[in-house]
Amino acid sequence: MSKHKSGKRLTKQRLVEMLQTLFQQNPGETFSFKQIFRNLKLSTHPAKMLAVETMDEMAWDDFLTKDGDNGYKLNLKTQVQEGTFIRKANGKNSFQPDDGSKNIFVSERNSLFAMNGDRVRVAMMARRERHMKEAMVVEILSHKVNQAVGKLKVEKDYAFLVTEGNIFVHDVLIPKKKLKGGKTGDKAVVKITQWPSKESKNIVGEVIDVLGKEGDNNVEMHAILAQYGLPYKYPKNVEDAAEKIDAGITEQEIKRREDFRDVFTCTIDPKDAKDFDDALSIRRQGKLWEVGVHIADVSHYVKEGSTIDKEATKRATSVYLVDRTIPMLPERLCNFICSLRPDEEKLCFSVIFTLDDEANVKDYRIVHTVIKSNRRYAYEEVQEILEDEKLKMKDEKLKMEDEKFATADSTQEGTPVGNYSLFTIHFYLKTLDRLAKCLRERRFKGGAVKFDREELHFDIDENGKPTRAYFKKSNDATQLIEEFMLLANRTVAEHIGKTEKPKAKSQQPKAKKTFVYRIHDQPDPTKLETLREFVVKFGYKMKTAGTKGAISRSLNALMDNCQGKKEQKLIETVALRAMMKAKYSTHNIGHYGLAFEYYTHFTSPIRRYPDTMVHRLLTKYQDGGRSANQEKYEELCEHCSDMEQTAQQAERDSIKYKMVEFMADKTGNEYDAHISGIQSYGIYCEIDENHCEGMVPMRDLDDDYYDFDERNYCLVGRRHHNKYQLGDPVRIKVARANIEKRQLDFTIVKN
Repeated sequence: MSKHKSGKRLTKQRLVEMLQTLFQQNPGETFSFKQIFRNLKLSTHPAKMLAVETMDEMAWDDFLTKDGDNGYKLNLKTQVQEGTFIRKANGKNSFQPDDGSKNIFVSERNSLFAMNGDRVRVAMMARRERHMKEAMVVEILSHKVNQAVGKLKVEKDYAFLVTEGNIFVHDVLIPKKKLKGGKTGDKAVVKITQWPSKESKNIVGEVIDVLGKEGDNNVEMHAILAQYGLPYKYPKNVEDAAEKIDAGITEQEIKRREDFRDVFTCTIDPKDAKDFDDALSIRRQGKLWEVGVHIADVSHYVKEGSTIDKEATKRATSVYLVDRTIPMLPERLCNFICSLRPDEEKLCFSVIFTLDDEANVKDYRIVHTVIKSNRRYAYEEVQEILEDEKLKMKDEKLKMEDEKFATADSTQEGTPVGNYSLFTIHFYLKTLDRLAKCLRERRFKGGAVKFDREELHFDIDENGKPTRAYFKKSNDATQLIEEFMLLANRTVAEHIGKTEKPKAKSQQPKAKKTFVYRIHDQPDPTKLETLREFVVKFGYKMKTAGTKGAISRSLNALMDNCQGKKEQKLIETVALRAMMKAKYSTHNIGHYGLAFEYYTHFTSPIRRYPDTMVHRLLTKYQDGGRSANQEKYEELCEHCSDMEQTAQQAERDSIKYKMVEFMADKTGNEYDAHISGIQSYGIYCEIDENHCEGMVPMRDLDDDYYDFDERNYCLVGRRHHNKYQLGDPVRIKVARANIEKRQLDFTIVKN
């Protein structure tokens, strides 16, 4: 066996590792044989020959590339990539390439101490026989976050922060003079002032805010927000700027707008909502209906580049935790000035539709308006009206002329609203519901995908403690609003995005103007095929080839056919995994899930910044302005998409926290549940009664050794062949509820 200078036996495996390290640490450099021998301290002829032979093999594997007759360098085309580092507490870190290809494993020793979400440059490692592909971080391009949240531990000479979920390899050291009064056990937000390096593995930071004692509801909610870099306080200078805004509406402003103050208008929102950013108006126009979708005119008050606008841009979205809303705009704007509150004159940007009795759009206009909402409804109130047997009307009554019932009718039960009797109002609401049902039916016929997912909600007491957990389902009232918002968003996107073909061949087509679209790509073909192969086992058929419409109709048929069956949740879960994530972009590719060629977000500017961008662009183009800078808006779109994902993660964490808090006093209780997720480290179970989800760790499945069948979403015992499948009913016992880790552990109750 060859030896190098130290006299130790040099194996080929050891030489491969030495060569990998040399080239990966110098990715752009070419090394001659002499330089390689010198760097690796190879002094014997056999060691040098082994190195030449090994480099030849590494070039054959595309790890290296030849440069001249006796030089080698790292093959940058295939070996060096940029992307996102994903850190896992169990050490199974991975690299997510920018090109969307499959994630690659990164061991801890090759991570360069990168943090979760960091932008990194990696070099691919030569694959060892019978081993998975691995990458090594060679450079951290940028850190995603520069702060951490955790619990302080203060010792005699030093202090440190224990982070949530152990996201750092080491705890964060804090000089005692940088504690800001924090004590052991306090939750704190710490700014990182020194990242790990070759010289020092320590992470050093300073406390920027002491949140308070662990377990306090406000402290825990603020900790979740801070963990994701989301704000939990509103800057005073921004609130001061909002206080200076004149909420009054001048006669001059009203004259510039269409006046809808005398048209029946209402808002329909969740019962605990405070920011009403959309309202519907309706009136009869001969044999047709005029329906107005009125949206709060935020851009009238929030000017581009202003103090408020800069803060809104940074936030990009309101964040909805279980017990609170962290608004995108200052409270004075979102809950008062812009909110479409009843009996108050408000400025709006509106899409006014003329519809026939089948909800076909005969005409539309996009205009600035002034409205006065007659009534604020909660979804539950509208649902009661729509379901009330006494209020059901015959078809001939639906064709009555508007003037016949447009004034208050004292013979009707209940108090009239403004100039409208209860009969009139209920008639209008039922008409809107009927038109919405037509829109919905046509949307699904056009290829929209049916995914009516239930959402977990909690009833919360005055201290923020959850008293009840339940699923909120979609109903006619929520779908009424949804359909008209979808119609408005689609119409606005088509209005700008669709360009008319020139009437004469000599005419040039109009150039498309920069706009913000909400896009949703087609499902991942590989995942779709996996779904098809999977559902065949349950006796279902599904198309994975053909037009977009054919595939989505086949998907809808599958969803309908599995309704109420044992495998319903299982199939819905697997189908959802095949779907891509919707995002914002100036490059329109349509919205697959809705089956719309053009779609945007126009209807919620109080809580989503892209909607404000859309309002501004519409106004600019209506005033004859030139196309906006696409690069600038694409950058804003990417930021808004990222912030949307971050907000959703924080929202999920708050649900997880409340879930564990709700179950904390139920340790030892048994429940019927079903398997909601399967991983190599355990199975997730959702309790049927309250929909709280916990995990049965693999270590607690001690009756056999289980193999994880990723393709079929199940665990299979080697000896007894017992199987745990996604969707299976199980009986569980609550074993542990760890609020600090937001972790709920179950055990399986044996029959």
